[in-house]
Amino acid sequence: MNPIATPPLRVAVVEDQPLYRAMLARTLEAHERLHVVASVGTVAEARAALGTLPVDVAVLDIDLPDGNGIALGVQLRRTHPRLGILLLSAHDAMDLLLDLPKDVSHGWGYLSKTSSTTETLLVEAVTAAAHGQTMLDPALLAGMRPRRGSDVARLTDRQFEVLRLLAQGLSNVGIADRLSITEKSVQNHVNAIYATLDIDANREHNPRVRATLRLLEETGPA
Repeated sequence: MNPIATPPLRVAVVEDQPLYRAMLARTLEAHERLHVVASVGTVAEARAALGTLPVDVAVLDIDLPDGNGIALGVQLRRTHPRLGILLLSAHDAMDLLLDLPKDVSHGWGYLSKTSSTTETLLVEAVTAAAHGQTMLDPALLAGMRPRRGSDVARLTDRQFEVLRLLAQGLSNVGIADRLSITEKSVQNHVNAIYATLDIDANREHNPRVRATLRLLEETGPA
């Protein structure tokens, strides 16, 4: 007997620039595991569409003509607690994630509009958000360095490298493949990171999300 097929993730795109919005929708719709159920250009249109459609992930431009994507995302998440959110911006605004209310802080990702034109990154970020994970733009993370005196600065070079990959949404297996080390070594590094940052490793407390937010909080441009 054939296994029951998993339905595709339902995605809504909220972006005010028509050509860019069409590109996002086309790229996402071309992936077999994704289905675009709404493509709109304003906060008002998003509220109307997402109020009636079942959606797994909302891809939101931060700057919209009648509001902003972050406030919209908070409102949508409180109405639909399982909704994943991916923020897009033309400028580096990752630190805005630090201001999210704690009750809705999981399952948010961030990509620059430049990075979002890379199909693999866009699909990975949408998928991560759908599963309650936080994925940040790898290109922007590559230029971040620990602030002097912070807990993140106490990490070894390898631990900091693992933390940045964790913040990109990679699993332990993915990090192991990227660094050519064993999965057990990655887990040891992750445990050391949690200990140094005083993060509860209990999965119910979203330790990977908390570690990602600490990375944002305690780093800055090189």
